[in-house]
Amino acid sequence: MKIATHSKAIENKSLHHRTYLALSIPLIISGISTPLLGAVDTAVVGRIPDTAAIGGVAIGAVIFNTIYWLLGFLRVSTSGFTAQAEGANNQNEILLSLLRPVILAILFGALFIIFQQPILQIALSLIGGSEAISANAATYFSIRIWGAPFLLLSYCIIGWLIGMGKVRLALFIQIGMNVINISLDFLFVFGLGLGVAGVGYASLIAEASTILFGCFFIYRTNATKIRNITRKMLWEKEPLLQMLKVNRDLFLRTVSLLVMTGLFTSSGASMGEVTLAANAILLQLHYMMAYLFGGFANASSILVGRAVGTRNHFLFQRACSLSVQWGLLSAILLFFLTYLFGDYIVVLFTNIPEIKELTLELLIWMLIFPFVGFLGLLLEGIFSGATEAKPVRDSIFLALLVYVIAQWILIPIYENNGLWIAFLLFSLGRSIFLLLYVPKLSRTKFS
Repeated sequence: MKIATHSKAIENKSLHHRTYLALSIPLIISGISTPLLGAVDTAVVGRIPDTAAIGGVAIGAVIFNTIYWLLGFLRVSTSGFTAQAEGANNQNEILLSLLRPVILAILFGALFIIFQQPILQIALSLIGGSEAISANAATYFSIRIWGAPFLLLSYCIIGWLIGMGKVRLALFIQIGMNVINISLDFLFVFGLGLGVAGVGYASLIAEASTILFGCFFIYRTNATKIRNITRKMLWEKEPLLQMLKVNRDLFLRTVSLLVMTGLFTSSGASMGEVTLAANAILLQLHYMMAYLFGGFANASSILVGRAVGTRNHFLFQRACSLSVQWGLLSAILLFFLTYLFGDYIVVLFTNIPEIKELTLELLIWMLIFPFVGFLGLLLEGIFSGATEAKPVRDSIFLALLVYVIAQWILIPIYENNGLWIAFLLFSLGRSIFLLLYVPKLSRTKFS
């Protein structure tokens, strides 16, 4: 669906299911492709009869999810500010919405490379695991960390393209990254026998090559407009401070989220290699589900951003309504897909009997997750499109408190099942607490 079509729908104050899905479906595909870098790495190594290799890549994937989630605000805020600038038809601000976060992406990417050893040591000490698992995790990490600047740049580029409504190009970039990654995984691991190092090299090459293409394409298509941007515009105080404020709140939101993930992974690691591996597989399934909901959240973020830019309250209300409707339908669909095909999905990740058996026993928690987690994920997209990040930050912090209390009470009683119950309570709290802020958001932006 072209931008002009969406803009016409806004002007006519009409937003139908077909229009919403035409925007959402490419974003869903694009979103699902994001966690595939870690999921494919885990699945490929899962074919190697070595639990330490699986655990090492699983921990490595968690470390990178943690690192990149910390800077996830680069995509989220870029999308929101771009959508608002596009809605207001402010051509200079549209480009500035990309260029400002690009500076942050390059800076943080360089810092991650410079401080890679302290980051690795702190992460391994927090997560734990055997010496063999830690050695494999270090191998994977030391290779893939060099892709940090490229992946962070991808957050800015994809966020900007999403905010502009150019979802097909965003999809092309992410699909291209994963096709390269999958192809090189098989070549390096099964063809050249590089093992854990092979999956690290595959991810690094995929991240770098695809994002370099994205940067080149955007520059070629916007070179004249970019040259019109002055240094004074780039460092203008008010919009710069607004971006930093939103990014600060999204960063703190992510810190709370990552504290929960770190506690979860560390608790699982303390229960043994098999439990760690099974939990890692389920977390990958959770990421896939979360990114599916993220597709609807991104669609709503675009529409809410444009609604704020054009002061269109009807569009805001309609985007919220359609987001919830399709989110609930997706939760029901995910339930039945996981229930019917869960055995086949788990086999894709590992053929080691003890890991497969435990993963199937725990699969019930992935049947429940869509229903307790979808609303919070969708609401985050709505608030991000409005560039109101403080409620998102506060709701995640409250959900984290619920998780810590639940984990402290339930693990001694139910062990690993207690850990997953605490995880679901966190997801439920995330949904409920953010829902309470919606009336205030409507009044603030459209009073």
